[in-house]
Amino acid sequence: MGVEKSRKVVRQDNILMTLERNPALRVVQIAEELGVSTETVRRDLAELESLGRLSRTYGGAIKNTNRFEPALSERLSLKVSERRAIAAEAVSRYATEEVLLLGGGATLIQFARALREVSRRITVITPAYPIAVELAANPIIEIVMLPGIFEPQEHITVGPDTLRAMDSYNVRTAIIGASGVSTEGVSEALLRAGEVYGAMVQKSEQTVVLADSDKFDKRALVLLTEWNAATTLVTDVAPQGALRTALDRGGAKVIVAPGN
Repeated sequence: MGVEKSRKVVRQDNILMTLERNPALRVVQIAEELGVSTETVRRDLAELESLGRLSRTYGGAIKNTNRFEPALSERLSLKVSERRAIAAEAVSRYATEEVLLLGGGATLIQFARALREVSRRITVITPAYPIAVELAANPIIEIVMLPGIFEPQEHITVGPDTLRAMDSYNVRTAIIGASGVSTEGVSEALLRAGEVYGAMVQKSEQTVVLADSDKFDKRALVLLTEWNAATTLVTDVAPQGALRTALDRGGAKVIVAPGN
């Protein structure tokens, strides 16, 4: 199962959500809304600024609007061979599952393209429209689309309906992508997508993260899970240094796609 977020991470996520609703709140207003001290808010704002996720202003902060990574339509043409290798390795290991909970993103689209060639019955639950379209080419794959609000950048469903629908399922394996892979864990750049992917982690017994080495040592907006024994990273290059130490300390498994 996924590891619960630390209080600090939850608080900082709430600060960013608050700024998303009102992008120029003052420190005192943020503290009152979240029920914490102004000193705590100032420390969190300083840390979030150092991570590049907001800009400080006199007495407050403004949430940065620049994307942590390109939109899905742009990413589809990047790192294609690496994504294919990662996807092929993941399919070779997890296509025997009866049910898979799949996230969205460029690498997961490559995973879906490889999975649709498998000649066995499998049920896929997903919020991602491109994943459903790819898998629809194989009539023996059953596709369950999660309801919700359509997110136009990543082409997935998000929001309360998506999260409620996910509560109906208990799945052994969730496979997700990542915007960032750091010593802290796995993270996602988009807030509402992060809520969905975080719920996927919580609803599954094991989480498989498909991420190329460009994501290494990056921390995006929403922390989905810390490294733990229920998490496997499938990637194209073996992690080194502090990242490898964090993976080993958490008990996470690392699989490097052959030929990389």
